[in-house]
Amino acid sequence: MSIDTDVTVPDSDIETLGRELGEAIRNLPEYEAFESAKAAVESDDELQEQIQEFESLRQEFMLARQTGDAGQDDLQELQQAQSELHSQPTMSEYLEAQQRLDARLEAVNEAISAPLDVDFGEQAGGCCQD
Repeated sequence: MSIDTDVTVPDSDIETLGRELGEAIRNLPEYEAFESAKAAVESDDELQEQIQEFESLRQEFMLARQTGDAGQDDLQELQQAQSELHSQPTMSEYLEAQQRLDARLEAVNEAISAPLDVDFGEQAGGCCQD
């Protein structure tokens, strides 16, 4: 497939193309699978409790690390909790769906970035670039 790099598009059409791209992404099987997996995670009360416990443990670890009180045992406890959380079937499915969506969006980013000679996704992030 060849891309015509000499196409001139009026400014108002750029936003329209952006909306159309967003709609097309929303209709991707990867996006639909991600949304479905996300809804399953959000509706699983036991999993939500486990997520909250993990987040609490992670916050405790981060604070302990900042004060120099975090040890190897603390890190291993955090890693074990994360491993247990990620091994839950609903969470595992969500993480896999997220990875597939991320890969697809990266391909879209590369397609947009190629004619721009910049990383569109990185530039669209809005933060200062060095």
